[in-house]
Amino acid sequence: MNDRKTHDPLRVNARNLRKSMTPQERRLWYDFLKNLPQTVYRQKIIGNFIVDFYISSCKLVIELDGAQHTAYLQGIGCRVLRYANNAVDTNFAGVCEDILHNIG
Repeated sequence: MNDRKTHDPLRVNARNLRKSMTPQERRLWYDFLKNLPQTVYRQKIIGNFIVDFYISSCKLVIELDGAQHTAYLQGIGCRVLRYANNAVDTNFAGVCEDILHNIG
């Protein structure tokens, strides 16, 4: 086993974030993203950052009230969708529709 991978602080943090998703992340994952035909990664490490969700087939990052690493992600060719937690709570269908539109 590669000890460097298992003890890398970024990997440990990503694993912990997957285990302790916010209510909005949990809802978006279990009620929508998990069922998409595309592979969606939760708490994906990209560079030195951890993004909430990542769809590699279209280089799409989905962030909920998250970190401000958009410039870096766009610089490496990713599109970034950012939603407020409130939008997931009050307009879930609209958020899902917007994500589908951007996967297209």
